[in-house]
Amino acid sequence: MDNEKEERRGFRVTDRRRFAESGEARDDAPPEPSVDPKPSGPAAAAPPHTAAAAAEGVPPGPVNFSTFVIGLSTQALLHLGEIANPMTNAVERDLEAAKHVIDILGILQEKTRNNLDAGEETLLSSVLYDLRMRYVDLVRES
Repeated sequence: MDNEKEERRGFRVTDRRRFAESGEARDDAPPEPSVDPKPSGPAAAAPPHTAAAAAEGVPPGPVNFSTFVIGLSTQALLHLGEIANPMTNAVERDLEAAKHVIDILGILQEKTRNNLDAGEETLLSSVLYDLRMRYVDLVRES
């Protein structure tokens, strides 16, 4: 009786491979799942990077140094009042927060000097220059 209970509690292994060891297709293989056709047009070309897409559970794209820099620059632009807050659709200006994010990008530039490829270095330098100029213009206006 103990053996019978152990057999019931054991693992059940199901072979779901489409091909046998010899490389031939198996007759009892499960059918391939149907894939919905991808939408065409501009909506298909642009990956969803909105708060609505995040709420729907759409995974973000791959993260690398360039996307990290772009994400920080977007935060700085948001704090500078250059783009609307995606949650409230209102333009909000917080120069102290913008300066903080710009300083973080400056630290990244300093700490990664001579460790970036040419494209990453150009991106970081141009983003920092642009953000610093926008920040200085806004500080002079206030």
